[in-house]
Amino acid sequence: MKSLHKISIIIFLLTAFISCNKDKLLDTESQTIFTDEQIWKDPKLINAVLANLYDRMPKYANLPVDFYPNFTTFDEAIWSGLNNNDLEVRNNLINYGFDRWRIWDYGYIRDINVAIENIEKSASVEVTETLKKQYISELRFLRCYDYFEMVKRMGGVPIVTKQLLFEAGKDVTALQLPRNKEAEVYEFIANEVDSIKNSLGNAGSKRRANKFTALALKSRAMLYAASLAKYNNSTGFTNSSLPNGEVGIPAAKAAEYYQKSLDASLEIINSGGYSLYRVNPNLGENFYDALVNKNANTEVIMATDFIKSQGRRHTFTFNNIARSLFEEGGQGSSSISPSLNLVESYEYLDGTDGVLKGIGTGSNTAAGQTNWIFYSNPQDVFANKDARLYGTIMYPGSSFAGKPLKMQAGVYVWNATTNKYDRVEGALNSTHTDGKLLTGLDGPHRTTTFVSNTGFYLRKYIDATPGASTLASQSDTWWVVFRLGEIYLNAAEAAFELGHSADALNYINKVRERAGFPANSLSALTIQKIQNERRVELAFEDHRLWDVIRWRIADKIWDGTTSNTASNIYALYVYRIVRPGHPNDGKYVFDKIIAPRFRAPRFFRTGNYYSSIAQDVLNNNPKLIPNPFH
Repeated sequence: MKSLHKISIIIFLLTAFISCNKDKLLDTESQTIFTDEQIWKDPKLINAVLANLYDRMPKYANLPVDFYPNFTTFDEAIWSGLNNNDLEVRNNLINYGFDRWRIWDYGYIRDINVAIENIEKSASVEVTETLKKQYISELRFLRCYDYFEMVKRMGGVPIVTKQLLFEAGKDVTALQLPRNKEAEVYEFIANEVDSIKNSLGNAGSKRRANKFTALALKSRAMLYAASLAKYNNSTGFTNSSLPNGEVGIPAAKAAEYYQKSLDASLEIINSGGYSLYRVNPNLGENFYDALVNKNANTEVIMATDFIKSQGRRHTFTFNNIARSLFEEGGQGSSSISPSLNLVESYEYLDGTDGVLKGIGTGSNTAAGQTNWIFYSNPQDVFANKDARLYGTIMYPGSSFAGKPLKMQAGVYVWNATTNKYDRVEGALNSTHTDGKLLTGLDGPHRTTTFVSNTGFYLRKYIDATPGASTLASQSDTWWVVFRLGEIYLNAAEAAFELGHSADALNYINKVRERAGFPANSLSALTIQKIQNERRVELAFEDHRLWDVIRWRIADKIWDGTTSNTASNIYALYVYRIVRPGHPNDGKYVFDKIIAPRFRAPRFFRTGNYYSSIAQDVLNNNPKLIPNPFH
């Protein structure tokens, strides 16, 4: 893959000029432009085409700057960066647009089909039959991945596996294909994976598709299809469907699809090629390492890699590291502020739910302070929590790369007259009248930008390498596309839905044991337990939105009301107690409040279950049926 990236940019530019070869402007053969014939007979150039297509795999959330803000528009986090109109709107979304996560990516499909047809025709001795088979299999995997990204957003889309050629003046109706049924697209993906999985090659690669990458795609895709079949048709769940099946999957398909997902998951688990990452005895650090450690990582099945030496790097750490750890100096970091909603989804290791203990209301009244527990250290409120919390989020009292965070929202000063504590907050890195810290450089702060607004910072995917939060150096942490932790959870959910409860418990308890829970910590399962397990294990890995869509609960949890706690984003502010001579002096208390920069409850409408098809696409193809509610 290293060599692929070196020439991927070159080939991308050159292929854009291929059509110019038909222009008779010059009779002499160009020394700088590759012809179709030259590309498809040279394995190095074919690899470059593949590298370009891997780079163009569709994404919604990811590490580069164009994609990571999508972490801040649901319930995992809010936006704490620059507050101009374009960015602050993420905290003030009246609703989600029907086109917000739309993809209709037939340019990508066309490029893959063109590549497949040209490789099939290649007569070069260098492009052996074995190479041809591998290349074509890899291209079919990428095509499947694109179809999965389209079907999970759009429902059924036309399945196109050949180049469609337009000829001026000719009838175009043959090129205007109708939508396939939603079920047909998912079945196409599953059947393609079965057909290509043994000819993909690339054994052991985490950057190019191999057998287990394809199976991971099938595991995920068939789980989506199965849950759509079940929950879109269940009483009490929102049903979105069209009469001819362009969207909506018959309930009778659910068991078949769950079984296909489970079989694909087990083929990966039982292969012996992968294992849950267990290297660092510090379980929180171990979970963090499982996502960012590229060396001998046994858990990652496929990742989009970044390599500084090849100029492939990103500014995710620059934009999101905690403010006091920002190496560039000044401001500019800390754009993602994880929510208290997510923090409280992490259970205590004794199995009790994760709601934090001894938290005040933030009302600055005696009544709002009655529940306070006075903690000796800020981190004590998170004691005995699921280790994945530490591996995902930086919280008050925690450290990163050996450096402690400086988190404190202010102080509470005892007022003997009113018999309550009075809240005092200041500017970042300010000092109280007692000469001690008032407000820390890492906040949280109610109004200041580029500092946590919720009381938490992101740890997952933040690069601890010196220089990673500078523009000069940046980061080359990879973006994990598939990993074994997800596959175990896919297996657990599919087994649960098929009624294999003992197997489901076995799979899910393995994931929990890695997070510090005792063996067999769960003895019974519900779909709600599985949903929460996916939320905490896979946070900030681009699963949350798609999971709540396929379970048909998105419109319930994000209903746009202020009375629904799930629709609103909460913060946790930490304060030092000032009461000289009293045992609580110098201790810490916490208040739970609506995140101050959060303005509008999350509102997922019924019409968001399937994205709208763009009007120009509908205009160009009258055979396309629009999605419901648009």
